[in-house]
Amino acid sequence: MSSIAYDLRKIRGIAFDVDGVLSPSTIPTSAEGEPLRMVNIKDGYALQLAVKLGIRIAIITGGRGHGTSVRYRGLGIKDVFMGVADKIEVFEEWMRTNGLETEETAFVGDDIPDYRCMRLAGLSVAPADACHDIKEIATYISHVAGGYGVARDLLEQLLRAKGMWMSDDKAFGW
Repeated sequence: MSSIAYDLRKIRGIAFDVDGVLSPSTIPTSAEGEPLRMVNIKDGYALQLAVKLGIRIAIITGGRGHGTSVRYRGLGIKDVFMGVADKIEVFEEWMRTNGLETEETAFVGDDIPDYRCMRLAGLSVAPADACHDIKEIATYISHVAGGYGVARDLLEQLLRAKGMWMSDDKAFGW
């Protein structure tokens, strides 16, 4: 049973922010100033499984780090949008391109640049440590902080609701 007050069976596409959602809000930087983002392995497992099971996944981030693109493309995510200053236009175009209606989409964000996308999506999800304004509009606030399993929390509930969690051999490998 899901703790999310939304019919998860409707969701066909999910867009994720990176910093503060798929990685913690505080990140180290290299000597050259390049952000070194941490990733959550359980998030990675759930993301690649969702892709294999036909859920459309997008990454929409203001970040520009090459490692971010490599990580998420390596999980099978084709729609990775980097250096996005105004996310709403990219999110709307991604929905149109994939034939997704508002009620079939979710957006996972943690801060003001995610606000308009979260207002548009049928389901808006925030990590436990999201900013106040984002928590106020979120349909669901995860029990975990950004970078510590937010994607896994959402995707496991979604795939369970659709009867797809551990449903075939795709679930037991990478």
